[in-house]
Amino acid sequence: MSKPSYETLALRLREAYAAQPIAPMRDGLEPTDVAGAYAVQTINTRFWEAQGRRIVGRKAGLTAKAVQTQLGVDQPDFGVLFDDMRVADGGMLDPARCLQPKAEAEIAFVLGADLPSSETTVEEVAAAVATVHAAIEIVDSRIADWKITFADTVADNGSSAFFVLAEDGKPLAGLDIWTAGMVMQINGETVSLGVGAAALGHPLNAAAWLARTLAARGEPLKAGDVLLAGALGPMVPMSPGEKVEAFVGGLGSCSFTYSKG
Repeated sequence: MSKPSYETLALRLREAYAAQPIAPMRDGLEPTDVAGAYAVQTINTRFWEAQGRRIVGRKAGLTAKAVQTQLGVDQPDFGVLFDDMRVADGGMLDPARCLQPKAEAEIAFVLGADLPSSETTVEEVAAAVATVHAAIEIVDSRIADWKITFADTVADNGSSAFFVLAEDGKPLAGLDIWTAGMVMQINGETVSLGVGAAALGHPLNAAAWLARTLAARGEPLKAGDVLLAGALGPMVPMSPGEKVEAFVGGLGSCSFTYSKG
């Protein structure tokens, strides 16, 4: 049997969004095939851009040891954020738009300056940050039962789906986002706990890794981009009708309801 092309694998993933999850892509991607996985991700990114979707930032994934343990991996990844993935703070997310979603609380940055260098430092990222926000990422997988390898999740746009940012961002100066505590609740019950240091040791480390990685790929981060710096604690499955709220020390909170309304 011939090995499927990257284009074939990309099409499988796109079709899964409107249907049902697919089997892991072992026939076309070895579990650690980083280059192949990002090639598949890029094919779909270009396809969606051609369909009119607009890139508004990037997400760093698998930056928390707790999440790496859950998924059996040991390195970060990234995915693309499109404008239609944003859910308003306090808004609704229709369950019909998801397959097998989970929520995770994060810290997000909005850039006020470009980051063009493949040697970007943490200090340069900090200087470029316009605002910092409490955030929730709604991750989802087009791979059945979340039985993913690193290559599966990378090809699947970092298992991304939607994101929520606290409406009011804070300036970075004076914030302690390293020791900032995180509490995520569903219907008022605490379901996940974490801290800023869970994101590659510091959320700015995750942002700097993103900046360097993307600049090296010729896709540097730009002013106005949203950066999700990675989960601060374990991701949690959701059920229709539930309200999800994330609280991050010094940044306030954001929320959404997993309901059609």
